[in-house]
Amino acid sequence: MNRPMTGSEPDPWRSPVMVAQIPDTGLHRALEASTAERQALADAAGLRDILSAHADFDVVPRSGGRIQVTGRVRARIGQTCVVTLDPIESEIDEEVDLTFAPEAETRRLEDLIEEGQDDEEPAEVADPHEAIVNGIIDLGRVATDALFLAIDPYPRKPGAVFEAEVIAPDPEDHPFAALKALQDNEQGKKKGK
Repeated sequence: MNRPMTGSEPDPWRSPVMVAQIPDTGLHRALEASTAERQALADAAGLRDILSAHADFDVVPRSGGRIQVTGRVRARIGQTCVVTLDPIESEIDEEVDLTFAPEAETRRLEDLIEEGQDDEEPAEVADPHEAIVNGIIDLGRVATDALFLAIDPYPRKPGAVFEAEVIAPDPEDHPFAALKALQDNEQGKKKGK
């Protein structure tokens, strides 16, 4: 789920949580993207607009310094129909269930996965956990990633069907039309003699 930063652009939707400040009972966070954040998200995702973006997360500590983040991301986005080019709106409702771990543990799991790929029979290794970077989990980034992954890259207006325009070829326009014209021209010369 970690996506590389492009250039020096910061994440448009931020909500950092300090891992050291998470109580043993966990915490709940409800996020709502501001107008400026929604515009920045829409620009980053190549959308017409994002009309609303909300996220609800439960953040619970687990053993070994791991943190479990579960919740939902909901959004209403404006896109363009790929068939009619009409503006349309789409609803996104995406579940999130991630485990974050200290960076050293995530590196160790990534190394195990890499080793397993070299073997003829790869070892059964779970997906690596997300890394806790500098003691912080950014719930805004988690919400952004879930939102971006849920976007339909080819949205269609309900009932829109692509119908290719069928053009019947001109009977006089085919690959051998020039040869036929040449043959007709030769026959015309013979008759004229």
